[in-house]
Amino acid sequence: MSVAKRSVADRPAEIKTQAPEPAVKGANVSGRGWKVDKGQFRVGSRQVKNKKLTSWELKKEKMLEDKQFKLKLKELKDEKNQAHKDKIQALKERREKKEEQERYERLAVKMHAKRVDRLRRREKRNKALKER
Repeated sequence: MSVAKRSVADRPAEIKTQAPEPAVKGANVSGRGWKVDKGQFRVGSRQVKNKKLTSWELKKEKMLEDKQFKLKLKELKDEKNQAHKDKIQALKERREKKEEQERYERLAVKMHAKRVDRLRRREKRNKALKER
């Protein structure tokens, strides 16, 4: 009695482990029941171990290697160009700073000369006023 009365709680492992049944194909429309349903025949899709590569696969691999090589070469060239541009930019900035500093020095000298000239004239005026 206990064997015939299996509860649903006893069988969940059995239900989960069973694979779903494939869909059943109906009878052929033509009525040719003796015709065997064959799978696809594609030799190229089968995996063969230790298979020699075809010429196209070799070309694809070579193209991929060439592409990777060119990308790496381009990356190195870009790095080199960027370093060169950075060096030139630093040189330009240094020259601009030097030029600006020289200009300020010239202005300072010129302004100092003007101030000295102004003081001299003022002193001459004061002297002239005193002599009267």
